[in-house]
Amino acid sequence: MKTYKKYIAAIALCLAFTDCSKNYLNVTSPSNVDDNFVTSTTTETFKSLSWCYANYRQNCIMSSYRWNDPVGSDAEYYPESGSTNNLNAQLHTDLLPVDYATPGFTALYQTLALASRLANIIATKPAYIADAAAGKTSDWTQLYGEATTMWAFCYFELIQHFGDVPYGYENTVVTNYALSSRFDIYDNLISALQKAEPLMYPIGTGNIGADRMSRSFCDALIGELALFSGGYQTIRTDMPALYGSVTFTQKSNVANGCVYARRTDYLKYYAIAKTWFLNAISNAGTAHLITVDTRTTSNNPFQRHFQYFHDLQVSPESLLEIGNIQGGTLTTTSEYPYAFGRPSDGGSSNAAPCKTFDALRIIPTVYYGEYDKADHRRDASATVTASNGDGNEKMVTFVPGSKSAGGIATNKWDENRMSPPYVAAQRNSGMNWHILRMADVILMLAEVKAELGDGDAITYLNQVRARAFGNVNHNLAVSGQALKDAIYEERKLELLGEGQRRWDMIRSGTFSTRAIAVQQDMAALVADLKAQGYHTFANGNVMSNYIWIKKVALTNPLTYDCASTDTLTNFAAYPAWRGQYNYSTLAAVSAKVVGTTHNVAIQGLFTYIDPAGPVAASLVAAGYTKTNWGIDLVNNYTVYQQNILSGILTASDPPRYYYALPSVIISTSNGKITNGYGLPQQ
Repeated sequence: MKTYKKYIAAIALCLAFTDCSKNYLNVTSPSNVDDNFVTSTTTETFKSLSWCYANYRQNCIMSSYRWNDPVGSDAEYYPESGSTNNLNAQLHTDLLPVDYATPGFTALYQTLALASRLANIIATKPAYIADAAAGKTSDWTQLYGEATTMWAFCYFELIQHFGDVPYGYENTVVTNYALSSRFDIYDNLISALQKAEPLMYPIGTGNIGADRMSRSFCDALIGELALFSGGYQTIRTDMPALYGSVTFTQKSNVANGCVYARRTDYLKYYAIAKTWFLNAISNAGTAHLITVDTRTTSNNPFQRHFQYFHDLQVSPESLLEIGNIQGGTLTTTSEYPYAFGRPSDGGSSNAAPCKTFDALRIIPTVYYGEYDKADHRRDASATVTASNGDGNEKMVTFVPGSKSAGGIATNKWDENRMSPPYVAAQRNSGMNWHILRMADVILMLAEVKAELGDGDAITYLNQVRARAFGNVNHNLAVSGQALKDAIYEERKLELLGEGQRRWDMIRSGTFSTRAIAVQQDMAALVADLKAQGYHTFANGNVMSNYIWIKKVALTNPLTYDCASTDTLTNFAAYPAWRGQYNYSTLAAVSAKVVGTTHNVAIQGLFTYIDPAGPVAASLVAAGYTKTNWGIDLVNNYTVYQQNILSGILTASDPPRYYYALPSVIISTSNGKITNGYGLPQQ
């Protein structure tokens, strides 16, 4: 691999990674200077480290739509027909070219190489040596830990998306690669982070926020590394010596040179994970689970976390956020809100709001069937309406596609909720997105405690549920396998669209069984829609072939929480958390706003209305229009069958979710490296 200086030369350091109030955004490339200058002061050192954050955001994470993590589960799918963008999400990665994921693979190694180089240089600094020996946390020890954490984090992502990978070659000239066991890598990463962690700043101290890797995040990352090492995963069977003395319990058949399995000593790693998740909570600093919402517009602490992104602020619930800059000469690509935000059919610039593609959609059986009606998370997480780009709300459709087509959409990033929305250009909103937040950590702690048999696991589960419902009336009292199932279900509802469900399914050993289950649920839904025009879910919700909609005017066209009567009387406000920003107040786009009835009132969304009956006739008389809903799902069902985990055919199939190692790695290994899992070699 190339030296770190060449990496710096390749990508400008001025790709800054957090809000524009920080002076370290104005950085220059040190490609023509030596190590001593790069680490002459903590400020200069951080300028180099900031490149790692920038390269991660711009070139690592959004490769292939965040590696398909948010769109390949039993809750989420990709909306287009015939696209190759989601073959990994479908579990058909073997159909992708061998070098499909090379850009992201290379960028991760570039990032960890520079991070490793910086950590090694810092470790020789007299100031660092003195502070570390004294057990004193300082800016130098923080930078060492931060660089080490970045290094480990990138290796974690490589293991997640490629399996066993080359390890330890950074900043050396390599002509003969070999693979390392992921389990050995996990052990090495955990050990390195445990040494670095004590001398890092928690969030809120040492001028460290959630936009940088802190002691708080490092603790949680150690927990995640241990949890993933101990969890189920698909491993290779075509390289018998790769995993050394590690033994496994199989969960699937052996196929394509791989098997779904878990190491037999997994409880050791769950115990490590428990310790470090507890440390993440105790060392959280100013980070916390948001349980109070003081806004006058609403009382939804769950949604409050996401509103911080829209307000261009760092959320106090985040342990790590990826930052963006809105507009100006330092603009960074706000790809995540564009790719996974609430959809808009607006143009690429000067629209109300601008285009949002939204490659992330919510499986209708989850939206309709799995949320309790009192759960405040459903409407803040998913929506049935989009933006038209002219200041008006419109229904999404189940016709495959993007923007307003493609099905029920994610709702955690919505440019309408900015104040004001950024309307100059798409992909430039400046909204952040999180890598890890406190609710995720709390539920992972509940997960490992439940597996270890700790009696207080339910306490952590109910802590998140109480926030979701606004009271303790929906707390659970379960144990054993029912508790484990409840924790995974809670994670599904809490973290919907955040890219975690896919890994929960894998780690729990239930990926293939859950894939078959959601395929069967969808088949039952479509069968009922086809046979009788509606399907009734166990929670009482009904999805029908048709709904009735009407454009109406609200005093405030951007809606928030529903009043208790809204579910029965205000069909433009229920479901909640939709509508439009009042774009007529923005001079840049006010001329593009069409009409005055900007909101959509919806009837028949959760109850069946007979299209030939008197209720339908009265709605038409009142100005409502009969509109396709479930019937579009029926007519396009083959696309949904393909997009929702179609690579799993039986519950005994090993899930193949890895990307191929790049051809250059194979060709330079002198036969030591091949692609496993039935993936292409060239």
